[in-house]
Amino acid sequence: MMRQGRTALLGSAAMLLVMIGGQAHAQENGNTAQLEEVVVEGQGGGQGAATGPVDGYVAKATATGSKTATPIQEIPQAVSVVGRDEIDDRGAQKVDEALRYTAGVFSQPFGNDADTNWIYVRGFDATQTGVYQDGLQLYGYAFGSFFVDSYLLERIEVLKGPASVLYGGANPGGVVNYVSKRPTPDAFNRFEAGIDSFGVGYFGFDIDGPGTVSGGSDGSQGGVDYRVVGRLYGGEGFYDNEEQFRGVISPSITWSPDEATKLTVLANYTYMDNLHGVGSFLPYVGTVERAPFGRIDRDFNPTEPDIDNYRRNQASIGYEFEHTFDNNVTFRQNARYSHAKLEEAYLYGNGLTASGLLLDRVNFSHDTEVGSFLIDNQVEGRVNTGPVEHTLLAGIDYKYFNIDQVQSSALFGTTTPINPEDPVYGVPQTEPVSYINQDLTQQQLGVYLQDQLRFGGGWLVTLNGRYDRVWTDTEDGPTFYAPTQDNQRDGTDGRLSGRAGIAYEFANGVTPYASVATFFNPVIGVDFFGDNFTPETGEQYEVGVKYAPTWFDGIVTASLFDLTRQNVVTTLENNAFANVQVGEVRSRGFEFEAKANLDANWRMTAALTAFDLEITEDDDASLIGNQPFLVPDTQASLSLDYTFHEGALDGFTVGGGVRYIGSSWADRANTLEVPSATLADAKIGYKKDNWGADLVVTNLFDKDYVAGCQGANVCSYGEARKALLKVNVEW
Repeated sequence: MMRQGRTALLGSAAMLLVMIGGQAHAQENGNTAQLEEVVVEGQGGGQGAATGPVDGYVAKATATGSKTATPIQEIPQAVSVVGRDEIDDRGAQKVDEALRYTAGVFSQPFGNDADTNWIYVRGFDATQTGVYQDGLQLYGYAFGSFFVDSYLLERIEVLKGPASVLYGGANPGGVVNYVSKRPTPDAFNRFEAGIDSFGVGYFGFDIDGPGTVSGGSDGSQGGVDYRVVGRLYGGEGFYDNEEQFRGVISPSITWSPDEATKLTVLANYTYMDNLHGVGSFLPYVGTVERAPFGRIDRDFNPTEPDIDNYRRNQASIGYEFEHTFDNNVTFRQNARYSHAKLEEAYLYGNGLTASGLLLDRVNFSHDTEVGSFLIDNQVEGRVNTGPVEHTLLAGIDYKYFNIDQVQSSALFGTTTPINPEDPVYGVPQTEPVSYINQDLTQQQLGVYLQDQLRFGGGWLVTLNGRYDRVWTDTEDGPTFYAPTQDNQRDGTDGRLSGRAGIAYEFANGVTPYASVATFFNPVIGVDFFGDNFTPETGEQYEVGVKYAPTWFDGIVTASLFDLTRQNVVTTLENNAFANVQVGEVRSRGFEFEAKANLDANWRMTAALTAFDLEITEDDDASLIGNQPFLVPDTQASLSLDYTFHEGALDGFTVGGGVRYIGSSWADRANTLEVPSATLADAKIGYKKDNWGADLVVTNLFDKDYVAGCQGANVCSYGEARKALLKVNVEW
């Protein structure tokens, strides 16, 4: 299978090079006609405009929604961009914290999880199949995933709705693209330190400067620029017995030998060594509702400190190459190899005992190793055919993902329960035994085309088509329960996906749009009958309007969508351990988002999300018409930030925001409701010359609430009040 993928990749890449080397032609009235001038930069001002720093809260262009640098209002789907200024103003130390004010996104459903960014988009989990970094997927399966520290990022972009037509198999609700900090022509040094009220502190550095060769990455003379970003982060944390340590470093270098060529190499190393907080896996009765002993304290930790550990060793290296030919066609190749080794052991809750006074626990561990290689080849150019201007993109990408994992848990009934009111730690536990021993490889090869058409003084049409082939090979080795097991299975599948969008850009900045898109998402595993799961499929219809005002700096998006997800894995009605693929879930709703730099003083964001999530097909007929658990149907937020630029308060900033998280369900039967919560955040800051200080407080009034439940025994408290004091200096 691997050889087939490589052969197809090399052949496709050769075809691309032939396309580049040949003269661009088109058919006109049956005769060959040479196309008009081709230009490299998209309408958004080139790739740099789509990956560089955001001015305040308002991004102008994105590459996430089209793989070309395109103004946000021209993408026929809703797009949100959270830039570095907004990340810092939120006091966000993780990506999911930075997305709390983003329409269509539900983050941190399991509270404060130190080692994972949990993100749902339009009602569907994007955590493992919907997260990308610099346009290349950070795929995860089981406990094999990749973690990216938010301090390394320039911006976080969310494309809402299906993106298979651009990226292949992906979460149907949308994708989240992390855009890395890159070298810039302007040298600077920045150091930052902070500590929060839970006892977690950090020190970060960002060193950006030209190398020994004259010139810069703007290609004026040709030269080398470098950047090194890193952070040490750690402390005790909020939960009893919790400990955190995270160290990251990310060097990058850009070489521009001439104006037409640029190569950027990006590397990363991440190390984590934690003792779990385990603020999740708590019972509905005892969190949302009172148990006989009352409610479990938010800082309660059911794990065993002497057993608990979480270690991650992760490294990646990749590059972005771009060259513009004499005919003004641009070829880009982006690639990355990543590897991670994870070891984890902890005890988590599994419901109250029959007495209702103690919490049952599961003694769990895993040993996981993952490797991933991705490469994306693109050809971009612009041609005119009569009155129609085309921005054309053709590409071939390849993904390789391998996971070697052993999952274990102690025999049922041998792990001791714990008293949530008066926990006693150190009781001897039986060792976990293996129940999964698996080596799994998935490969995906995709070919895609895109045409962005502009005509008639304001009409915008976007047409996409893509075909993917997916190969999955699985080897199940011996386990405690199956000591002689040696099973091998493989599967292959191919899918087409497409997108068509139309918009009209008025001179006053209003752009109404409509689009339809299909998607697929490969599913790993087998059903009750031993057959491989087929990819999830479905479609989305979206209409909306985007407004880029001419009288202030802002972007406003309002959208209506109808998204259907088919082939959803569900359990048999009479066997909770048997899976079949007959489910269908529909997500319909309205989203509104506004971001504005109103003037030199004011910055503002506003967001509203209203979903109608519904199970439309299931093996259990009683569930049809119900809402899936965990995800709230309504969210809203508003934030304001004011900076003084004169008088005695010159340099001071005050700001704050309000977040509303609507009610959700804890069970598929929709009998256990999780109440809504309204939270307030606040910030004060001061900046003078090249140094600054900020105090950011989240959950200002210390609201005690449950963030979400994924079943009656898997409820999670939302984060308590946290004050973060940070200082920085830059020169």
